[in-house]
Amino acid sequence: MAMTSGEIETLIREAFPDAHVVVVPLADDGDHFAARVASKQFEGLSRVKQHQLVYTALKGRMGGVLHALALETTVP
Repeated sequence: MAMTSGEIETLIREAFPDAHVVVVPLADDGDHFAARVASKQFEGLSRVKQHQLVYTALKGRMGGVLHALALETTVP
């Protein structure tokens, strides 16, 4: 079952309530998205750790229901 950008955004916002989140589809297949997430919770963390936290927020959907996520994380 495919995901929507709104579903992805909701999952990320649940984990990072302070975040500015933008999710856009890269294709019309529900499997390929790009996301930009800016959160103070990323402060002091490596880019890899930031991305791991976002993947954790997706609750196991990454690599399954969600095939690809081009991810950009920043500290506001």
